[in-house]
Amino acid sequence: MKMKRTVLIVDDDQDIVELMRDYLEDEQFEVLEAYNAEHAMETLKRSQADCILLDVMMPGQSGLELCRHIRKTQDTPILFLSARGEDMDKIRGLSLGGDDYIVKSASPEEVVARIKAVLRRYGKHEKDVRLELDFGRLVLDIMAHEARIDGVPVQMTPKEFDILCLFAEYPRQVFTYEQLLQRFWEGIGDKHSVTVHMGRIREKIEEDPRKPAYIVNVWGVGYRFEGVRR
Repeated sequence: MKMKRTVLIVDDDQDIVELMRDYLEDEQFEVLEAYNAEHAMETLKRSQADCILLDVMMPGQSGLELCRHIRKTQDTPILFLSARGEDMDKIRGLSLGGDDYIVKSASPEEVVARIKAVLRRYGKHEKDVRLELDFGRLVLDIMAHEARIDGVPVQMTPKEFDILCLFAEYPRQVFTYEQLLQRFWEGIGDKHSVTVHMGRIREKIEEDPRKPAYIVNVWGVGYRFEGVRR
């Protein structure tokens, strides 16, 4: 029997929580509820969530601050849900470790679809054989879902790790912005989603992110991985 996946909804608007709970339960998800950041942290101490749907604007600690706190210890996929759809808001949310950023004007069906997409990407490595990709100071342990720099584990979100693995598995191949959007965001989003994630990955794996040695820009097209496998 297939186990249900669990989604934690964090939003101070009870109507939104109840609406999303109904749609998620119809899709056979277990649902946990929290109405502020403190409640969410207490819930995460008691229960395991496979994914977090997180409101940005809440009384007290914001969703952005909560995301920053969660990312110190967990790589659980986080999808921001916000009334604000400006590019800078999306960039900030993604740069703090969010895996997706959804504007509240989106339909509940779209939100559920994007939760499913994130969980598919996050769970795909469960079926992989043990494999390490060794590029010298950078090593990717596929089964452990872990990146190491000079032997030290680097904390990455599921999407960051999956993007890095794609590049590492196909060195010297150029991936366009459109290809990356389609593969990791199912075509939903824009160039900012890609550039923010690539910037975060570089901050974590490059000695000098301004002069990357592993992931380089192919100007006007996309990105290419330059690591040499050992």
